[in-house]
Amino acid sequence: MADEPAKKSLRDRAYEELRDRIIDLRLSPGQRLVERDLATELAISRIPLREALQMLEREGLVVIVPRQGAIVAPFTVTDVRDLFDVRESLEVLAARLAAERAEPADLAALRAQLSAARQATTRGDQAAIAAANAGFHAVIVEVSGNPLLQSLLRPLESRVRWLFHLTKERDPGTQCDEHEALYAAIAANDPDAAAEIAYRHVASGREPSLALSAKWSMPAIDPVSATRTRQRGKSA
Repeated sequence: MADEPAKKSLRDRAYEELRDRIIDLRLSPGQRLVERDLATELAISRIPLREALQMLEREGLVVIVPRQGAIVAPFTVTDVRDLFDVRESLEVLAARLAAERAEPADLAALRAQLSAARQATTRGDQAAIAAANAGFHAVIVEVSGNPLLQSLLRPLESRVRWLFHLTKERDPGTQCDEHEALYAAIAANDPDAAAEIAYRHVASGREPSLALSAKWSMPAIDPVSATRTRQRGKSA
């Protein structure tokens, strides 16, 4: 069992690298993931690679077909709609609880994400904008102090970041302004205002995101057929 920590480290490294490539669109929705190529490129064996792919599947970023292979999950208009349905309920609750429970250190963490988002917006750094905005929402979930809610929302963090990348044409300045308003309500310990602002913030992004998703969403695909093909997609 002495090699278990190293094995876990390789798995986590592969998971983080592939997750980031999917989120920032270096790996496209529907693209085939060829184990042999990825294992060579990441300099790991197939066992930790497969474990990483299983982690990504649990987060909804990868579809695995047993004994055939894996593809990047297609992110469809329906997937975007479903994600907003969940966010409009659970993120509103998280904001309400955060406003009730936020401590000075929590507010500092939220301010750090806001600052990072503003700086990234000024630079026009789309990857950093997506990471900071998703990070702001993730901190609110942690500040909620509700382990059950956290367990429900944490697996969605990657998909929220993915959505921010796929909808990068939305005005990042407006998103920053809305986050500032939400922060102010949380800092004021006003749960009703925080819940209302959080709902408006998430809901306001629904229609623009659905409209943008129509540009890049994929038609329904059969993962079995996609992984059976001999034609390999790019692995980077």
